[in-house]
Amino acid sequence: MAKQPMLKFVTVERDMPQKRAAEERNKDFHEIYAEYADAKAKEQASRCSQCGVPYCQSHCPLHNNIPDWLRLTAEGRLREAYELSQATNTFPEICGRICPQDRLCEGNCVIEQSGHGTVTIGSVEKYITDTAWENGWVETIAPKKERIESVGIIGAGPGGLAAADVLRRAGVQVTVYDRYDRGGGLLTYGIPGFKLEKDVVLRRVEQLEQGGVEFVMNCDVGSDITFEEIRNKHNAVVIATGVYKSRDLQGPGAGAKGIVRAIDYLTTGNRIGFGDKVAEFDSGALNAEGKQVVVVGGGDTAMDCVRTAIRQGAKSVKCLYRRDRENMPGSQREVQNAEEEGVIFQWLSAPKGFAGDPVTTVKVQQMRLGAPDASGRQSPEEIEGAITDEPADLVIKALGFEPEDLPTLWDQKELEVTRWGTIKAEFTTGRTAMDGVFAVGDIVRGASLVVWAIRDGRDCAAAVLDDLNAAQSVAAE
Repeated sequence: MAKQPMLKFVTVERDMPQKRAAEERNKDFHEIYAEYADAKAKEQASRCSQCGVPYCQSHCPLHNNIPDWLRLTAEGRLREAYELSQATNTFPEICGRICPQDRLCEGNCVIEQSGHGTVTIGSVEKYITDTAWENGWVETIAPKKERIESVGIIGAGPGGLAAADVLRRAGVQVTVYDRYDRGGGLLTYGIPGFKLEKDVVLRRVEQLEQGGVEFVMNCDVGSDITFEEIRNKHNAVVIATGVYKSRDLQGPGAGAKGIVRAIDYLTTGNRIGFGDKVAEFDSGALNAEGKQVVVVGGGDTAMDCVRTAIRQGAKSVKCLYRRDRENMPGSQREVQNAEEEGVIFQWLSAPKGFAGDPVTTVKVQQMRLGAPDASGRQSPEEIEGAITDEPADLVIKALGFEPEDLPTLWDQKELEVTRWGTIKAEFTTGRTAMDGVFAVGDIVRGASLVVWAIRDGRDCAAAVLDDLNAAQSVAAE
């Protein structure tokens, strides 16, 4: 009788891949976690209890078949594990690196609830696909049959790329338009290399290019090409622009030099990593070296900023967040990593104003948590008179992102938006009120997770294919 390869959580403890020491990793932009060795990946995968109702799977936006590919990994059947993982997720090695597993799959692991420590799902997911790339199992996209229809996708971020992948595998002619010079969107320019090294993203872009997807880069829709031109050129259009408009700081002095947007700061840091020449970095405007840095915000973008500033050689890095640690939206794992690397968190703190131009001081208002708001979270309230001065040479605004006014920018007044400015689109399909126009990802949801953008892109591509097939059937009658 074959030996049972699973259910070893009782005897085998949870063990994450080795994390590089903080004093070593805070000086470079390489990923901080090592790769599992084959034996360790099998061991950790074998801890899965193979639940009858796998909550890890149901709480994954992509509904990845996690228990089955964990079992295949434990049995040493890695190629099958990769193929099963890839069947539901366009970019499993990216999700394995940057998904907040503590809030999704791992946070809902049954053995975690029983006190045994969750299965390290994300690390195994990353290992499976990295191994697939190393062994040449990731094949070039080769449609069985080419189709004459074409689809234009605006935005080369995770939602747009996921849609491009599904459509191209079905033989559709796909063109992706993007304002940047490299594909990947926020995967390339928003997320720092210590969380997601850029070759991991760009090899996926290259896979799509080799599979026949056309990329039109440095293309700003509304100025370099009109939306109407794109619409006339293709059978369908998918809008996957993401949300790039930064929320602003309020208070006296908020417009001073030295107060910058997180997106500008992170994009510059990633460009420097590529070896690009960036004047704002050379001048020091978007470089934290030797500076007293204050980051305002409590999400994952704020964590990216504080950890980038440490690596650039900041004199000090502090993060202000208006709620407490338990109520912050960012990953607790990221907070721990940042603290290990030397970041100081000031909870229940918010900027009240700024002194100096360039900025020299942040006026910090102490807060307390009051009654719950409409979402159920306790609302922060100011403590009267509790204001302190925090020295700062560089203040980074990481307060989240809002959609740009696309109907105005693209001269498309009939493109319906919600009261938040996001595009109004049908749930699951991404269909808008405009014929043949779809929308996916953050431009529909508001600022959200990469994994949700991938889900939206895949679902939308399926809906586009349904429409193309329906039109083809009508034409054949």
